[in-house]
Amino acid sequence: MAAATISLVPALADSGSPSLPSITAEQLLTKMAASDTQTVSGTVKVTTDLGLPDVLTGGATSSLFGGGGPGGGRGPGKADKGAAAPQSQLTQLLAGSHTLHVAADGPDRQKISVIETAAEYSIIHNGTQVWAYDSASNSVYHATAPKEQRGKADSGKLPDDVPTTPQAAAQQILKAADGKSSIKVDGTARVAGHSAYELTVTPQHADSTTVGVIRIAVDSKTGVPLKFTLTPRGGGKAVFDIAFTKVSFGKPSASTFDFTPPKGAKVTEDSAAGKGAGTGQDHSHNGRVHTDPKGTGGSGEHTVIGSGWDSIAVIKAPAGLPSGAEKNGRGKADSLLNSFGTKVSGPFGSGTYFHTRLVNALLTDNGTLYVGAVNQSALTAAANSAAK
Repeated sequence: MAAATISLVPALADSGSPSLPSITAEQLLTKMAASDTQTVSGTVKVTTDLGLPDVLTGGATSSLFGGGGPGGGRGPGKADKGAAAPQSQLTQLLAGSHTLHVAADGPDRQKISVIETAAEYSIIHNGTQVWAYDSASNSVYHATAPKEQRGKADSGKLPDDVPTTPQAAAQQILKAADGKSSIKVDGTARVAGHSAYELTVTPQHADSTTVGVIRIAVDSKTGVPLKFTLTPRGGGKAVFDIAFTKVSFGKPSASTFDFTPPKGAKVTEDSAAGKGAGTGQDHSHNGRVHTDPKGTGGSGEHTVIGSGWDSIAVIKAPAGLPSGAEKNGRGKADSLLNSFGTKVSGPFGSGTYFHTRLVNALLTDNGTLYVGAVNQSALTAAANSAAK
């Protein structure tokens, strides 16, 4: 799932519909899959509107989606990874508008910088090293690839569940779309000065999904997605809009991926990364960041039921309850969640239903969370089935 402070002058060339040779959806998908573009640099604007209450669109959003605020989402079973850790920073993309500077040179080198009014947050992957820097707190996070991964193409991999480029978002959606969607080419567009085909993806045979229509603008020359827009089934403005405002496919300078902690910065080493934590996933390094490898965040067992658009993640809380300061902090988060949730009950027992314009969740009183881009009926049915 997935999200401006720098003034950008709109490109005059980004108006009208360019004249391009006719192409079928199958041909365009093939072009995207065959794209061998390994280098890119540019500016991306990410806008997210989940319809959350105003109180949740600030720092509290991080807590809701796993970040937990400064300190990397500390809680039961979690270590303090520092204020610069991706877990505590990248969830800000799940609300509002943000400007990102991105650069990539193959699978071994990427850099993503989130630019805010008076601060910048960057995450850099260079070979076996992953660095992250938060200028606001002058904090640094550092992780090294596990020994068994060093020298491999996926060593030092970046986490990958919050898309930060149109390409990453398109890849995730097209996996869900396979065999359960109407996919067609619907005109052309100009994006960041490039001519592009407009690909539309509409879910089919998925009555419970909240996803309406996805539009992907694909560069006519390289096959690289330049813009990604997701509109919910309920209509209205887009929930996610991720687009390059400036892009080049030239090779970035090698110095782009160099990083040395600034003088006086607090550096936190992620010792778990060096021991192979979260190395069981396949990461493709296309501008995606993942706030928690394996999807558990130290919070319990994570499984997925259903497939494609109707998929529901089921997360079971660990045994035992937090105590002391942890319990007090968790109580504040629970109070915040309950302020916009609705109490529900059924054969599964009782719980709280949380609604956004796209992602919905059911948290049962026994600590099991059901979440997905599906309606309330689907979540309740999943909980009832598990209770049998």
